[in-house]
Amino acid sequence: MNLPFFIARRYLVSKKKQHIINIISIISAVGIGVGTFALVVVLSVFNGFDGLIKSYFSILDPDIKISVREGKYFDPDEIVSQVLPAIPGIAGFSEVIEDNALLTYNNRQFIAVLKGVSDNFSRITGIDTLMVGGKFILEEGGASFAVPGQGVASYLGIDLNYQEVIRAYVPRKGLQSGLEMINALNSKAIYPSGIFSLLEEVDAQTVFVPLSFAAELFETENRVSAVEIKLLPGIGEKQICKAIDKQTGQRYLVKNKYQQHESLYRTMNSEKWMTYLILSFILIIASFNILGSLSMLIIDKKDDIQILRSMGASSRLIRMIFLFEGWLISISGCLTGLVTGVLVCWIQIHFELITLPGEGSFVISAYPVDIQIPDLLLIIMLVLTIGFLAAWYPVRFITRSGSQAAFSSPDIQ
Repeated sequence: MNLPFFIARRYLVSKKKQHIINIISIISAVGIGVGTFALVVVLSVFNGFDGLIKSYFSILDPDIKISVREGKYFDPDEIVSQVLPAIPGIAGFSEVIEDNALLTYNNRQFIAVLKGVSDNFSRITGIDTLMVGGKFILEEGGASFAVPGQGVASYLGIDLNYQEVIRAYVPRKGLQSGLEMINALNSKAIYPSGIFSLLEEVDAQTVFVPLSFAAELFETENRVSAVEIKLLPGIGEKQICKAIDKQTGQRYLVKNKYQQHESLYRTMNSEKWMTYLILSFILIIASFNILGSLSMLIIDKKDDIQILRSMGASSRLIRMIFLFEGWLISISGCLTGLVTGVLVCWIQIHFELITLPGEGSFVISAYPVDIQIPDLLLIIMLVLTIGFLAAWYPVRFITRSGSQAAFSSPDIQ
């Protein structure tokens, strides 16, 4: 067995002359363990929320969304008839017209986003799985139907059992001042056929309608605001985005699922790593206890050091003993915190003991947790690096400047 490691291990568990040294060593290990535990739990919870939001958005968001760089609407003929047929890996697409409209229902008013979609929209998204009332029917028997989000339905007081129309109003195009207000608006009526629920920011503003209904209401003629694409399983989004950009000459905005909510994902990622930095700083402060523990241990063991030197031990061997002592404190704290953190996360995943406040106002009842191996490896590297520096610096400093007080020998440098 390595001699410095053997001696350091004995020092770690043996009683010292000054009992305070044992207490400081325990405090050092506990501080490292608590910091490691906090990192594991907090990062896993962030991963849980991130995965939850991505999974919900992925149900309704297309794999790729194409919109025009300048203006609001564009003629989709070039995309639909020329670009998409030339690119393999596309399972289907839907033309979309999306704009704001004033909705009225049973003497209530609400401004929502009307999203006109093609007949095959349910085949390229998972909208059918989000229905909490009625069915996702946009056209049937020559009639048009609307599917509002749960938030919109709540604001308007929509009752699927009550035969009342939703009336949509939008400003007419090319109007001049002086016209009566009633003639300044386009208006169309439509019956609700179902209600969907996803996330509050989507439910509270979105209403799906047939593409033809939206085209007539917004007077877009043959133009659309976007083309949403579903890819075949195993096809890379970035590869298809680059192919579309190459075909269209950068005239369109081509976004994958991440880019469609880039600001949200970027904010969540920034919050996660800011929390990581804050907890890392706390871990650094906690590691200062190692400096005090090693300093007092060197003073406590100065007689042992003199004996080792008289037996031929070099200055490097003596330094390695106390370096290993500091590393053992860090490693013991790291392993304790890591195991405890993973155990707590596992319990939360399987038993959901810690619930979210709000009594059912969220889409989930308990904090989501997702343990990711790269995060655990990053935490281990961070803790061991901090432990290495916390042990290396005081030992190096003490053996240079404090050797006379600690060892009573000028040879230790």
